[in-house]
Amino acid sequence: MSDAMIGYGTTFSIQTNDSPNNSPLTYTALAEVFNVTPPNQQVDDVDVTHNTSPNRTREFIPGLIDPGECSFEMNFVPSSASDDRIQQLKASGEQVYMRITFPNSTTWDFLGSVKGYEISSETEGKMTATVTVRVSGTVTAS
Repeated sequence: MSDAMIGYGTTFSIQTNDSPNNSPLTYTALAEVFNVTPPNQQVDDVDVTHNTSPNRTREFIPGLIDPGECSFEMNFVPSSASDDRIQQLKASGEQVYMRITFPNSTTWDFLGSVKGYEISSETEGKMTATVTVRVSGTVTAS
């Protein structure tokens, strides 16, 4: 029997407090989110080729991990709490903790900033927005 699951129930949340006195962070889930794409972490390639590399072939070693970007789509509701929060984060450039919660309650936490907020208003379709987040530092799964 497979353990596969559908993405229904996945949420995307943003930090809502500054963690006073080392208290745990609190998060608020954004409304009407769908199609969450988690961070695409990549290991950089470091070229260590030299003038006597065997067979004139390039050589590489693993470099630093780039935590990448993540994105999600949402139903766009102008001036909603979710719209206002994303607009505020994009304008300020502030980095805040974000959390993806999967249907089995596994969470991925990371520091990020809103890089893009693309809104679509189709004549005969629902209004949507695509949010792109630049991740900074380690993604922690729990």
